[in-house]
Amino acid sequence: MGLSKTRQMLVDVARQLFAREGKDNVTMNDIATASQKGRRTLYTYFQNKNAIYLAVIEKEISLLKEKVQQVFDKDIAPDQKLIEYIFTHLEAAREALSRNGSLRADFFRDIYEVEHARRHIDLWETDQIEQIVSDGIRQGIFSSQNAHLSALLIFYALKGVEQAYFRDRNARLIDANRQEIIRVIFDGLKLK
Repeated sequence: MGLSKTRQMLVDVARQLFAREGKDNVTMNDIATASQKGRRTLYTYFQNKNAIYLAVIEKEISLLKEKVQQVFDKDIAPDQKLIEYIFTHLEAAREALSRNGSLRADFFRDIYEVEHARRHIDLWETDQIEQIVSDGIRQGIFSSQNAHLSALLIFYALKGVEQAYFRDRNARLIDANRQEIIRVIFDGLKLK
């Protein structure tokens, strides 16, 4: 098994253990045993449990990036792309938490660690949103004069909705009211 395949297998085994048992209840020895690799092999790739936990987070972030990249690559109108991006992002983030069982509790407890690991994708997503908004401005679809500021506001509003969306009741409410959410995003709360 190649170096990267071994590392990936260790990350997958750790993710499953963390999801089932919770980060605090899993040891490096548990990961080595479950992966049928020695502790030496595990320590070749990861200095400690926190390093492998961060690798698990990185793997989940890369899966989210793949899903939203598919939306960014579509040849559709900027307004439709923005709408599809928003709901794809929310669903991909929610899937990551559901897939990881008790990591959900760790996610909320270690939010600063997760946010630090996400920083690079946050910047990438903001740049992608800015490109969509710029395209929309050029095509006369969006009236904003500041694509960068608009992208930041959209992205941070989305991050604010994220945590609420992770709760099933709120996810159902958001899913049931997509048109209202889209109206608020595009029209704001302006008076008629």
